[in-house]
Amino acid sequence: MAAEPEILEELRRLRARVPQLTGALAASVDGLVLAHDTPGVEAESLAALTATALGVSVRLTDVTGQGDLRELLVRGVHGYVATYAAGRTAVLTLLAEDRVNVGRLHLEGRRAGARIGELVDAEATARGVGRAPARTAKPAAPRPAPPTAPPAAPAAAQTTPPAPLRTRTARAPRTPGAAPGANPPTVTDG
Repeated sequence: MAAEPEILEELRRLRARVPQLTGALAASVDGLVLAHDTPGVEAESLAALTATALGVSVRLTDVTGQGDLRELLVRGVHGYVATYAAGRTAVLTLLAEDRVNVGRLHLEGRRAGARIGELVDAEATARGVGRAPARTAKPAAPRPAPPTAPPAAPAAAQTTPPAPLRTRTARAPRTPGAAPGANPPTVTDG
């Protein structure tokens, strides 16, 4: 890829602007590495996992009516993995320490993703590639209104009621003159 040195330079500038970054990777939405600066992390595995997470995330935003995927943020005990759309056919994945300023991570990640997307899209256009719809973010479009009723499920799926997700906490009415918290909450099945 002719844009690889420029993408790698953008990744290095990004790591300089956000010192808590421990790695940066640009990959295609199909999981192919375009450029990376990920010491101690296998770039090919990270790109493949990013593509998998992207697929699930795109499906999740579609099903919930949230529109096209813009970014994905995962927080672990030791830090963050953030993935941003980078044009029509690429994504930017950042690894960051737990103490990173998440607002700054988003700001810089979005900017770098846009620049990398421009580089990748320009090269794809020059080669006549990338005209197929991609799974990453597109310009903002009006969100459709959420459905008023869920679509009907097949008859077989309706035979078993869904399990409750959690129990509800109900409070007993307070006796006049009683101290706050004197009546403990009771748990009921809802």
